[in-house]
Amino acid sequence: MEKTVAISSALPVSRQPVEIVERKGLGHPDYICDAVMDRISVALSREYAKRAGVVLHHNIDKGLLVAGQVEKSFGKGRVIRPMELIIGDRAAFSFGKTKVPVVDIARQTVKAWFAENLPHVDAEKHLKTRVVLQPGSVELADIFDRSGRLKGANDTSAACGYAPFTPAEDAVFSTERLINSPAFKLRFPETGEDVKVMGVRRGSELDLTVACPLMAGLIGSEAAYFRRKKEVKEALEKFLSGFPFSKVTLNFNSLDAKGRGVKGVYLSLLGTSAEDADSGQVGRGNRVNGVISLMRPMGTEAAAGKNPVTHVGKIYSVLAHRMAGEVYQRVEGLKEVSVWLVSEIGRPIDEPKQVYAEVVTGARGRKPDKADIERNVSAVVEEFLSGIGPFTEELARGEHPVC
Repeated sequence: MEKTVAISSALPVSRQPVEIVERKGLGHPDYICDAVMDRISVALSREYAKRAGVVLHHNIDKGLLVAGQVEKSFGKGRVIRPMELIIGDRAAFSFGKTKVPVVDIARQTVKAWFAENLPHVDAEKHLKTRVVLQPGSVELADIFDRSGRLKGANDTSAACGYAPFTPAEDAVFSTERLINSPAFKLRFPETGEDVKVMGVRRGSELDLTVACPLMAGLIGSEAAYFRRKKEVKEALEKFLSGFPFSKVTLNFNSLDAKGRGVKGVYLSLLGTSAEDADSGQVGRGNRVNGVISLMRPMGTEAAAGKNPVTHVGKIYSVLAHRMAGEVYQRVEGLKEVSVWLVSEIGRPIDEPKQVYAEVVTGARGRKPDKADIERNVSAVVEEFLSGIGPFTEELARGEHPVC
């Protein structure tokens, strides 16, 4: 394993002239795909452990939510064609002579997730679920049967993570979480779950664009829509005033146009644009830390749904962010930390081929001691790699969100 620590002379992202951050919220079709597929992986991992004593081969990281069709107006609406969720890739359907009810587990998990998170969606009426999972290839499945302290990586891939959140990242993430919080829904039940937030920071000013549908069944007229929209926007502006920006500009449902009736407002029947406007796919949503931050290093792995035991696309994606966060907390004088991990297929997951950490220091008046930083960063890295076994167990239990 190669470990490299570099001290960067770049400005921290929070001090760069422009920063762009996005978050796709709870009801966004891409978020739905990520969250549901990962929940299926957790459910299968639990069942495999119960029946076989170990997590068996599976990757539920190919999923597509096909938009349906609805008819909606002020105060009413109906579903014309349901959405369709296609669940794909690979899973172990048996262990020796013991069968595992993979399809039933997938379907039950889908129903449970929608019931918990999208209260306006009836998964029996408004959603078709198609499970097209198949058994895995023999060479990848065999990784799970090999002896050893830890399993080997089932892919050659790279992942990265960083810390800490900038104020802009925090504002974007927290705004969506606020809108989809139980307290906000109690105050504004008209707000749907399909919230998308795009933030652009220019210097010390933040420009935030928020898209959030209002529920057709709870909005009786165009006038009621714009009145409630104004109240929601004012509540968000008050919330955002608590962030450390010299100015915050909030654009809310920017496509709206008064006088055009239902064509000029953002209404939803079910709370998600997947009802008729937008399909979703695994891997197109947030990174594992909950945002899409375009000024940061980003990998291409879709962590959601990948197995938590051998698939480094999931393991390293989450681990890199946790490593970066711990380095930032424990190594003095750092303003920003980025970590990259590279795997080699078949190599034990606690032995990445390359670990690369890049730090931005905040020391003033003296040059940072590179040897001290290298030693302290390496100690944190080794600590995380030595604990990767329990970490994969936490992933299997769903203790680390991936969207």
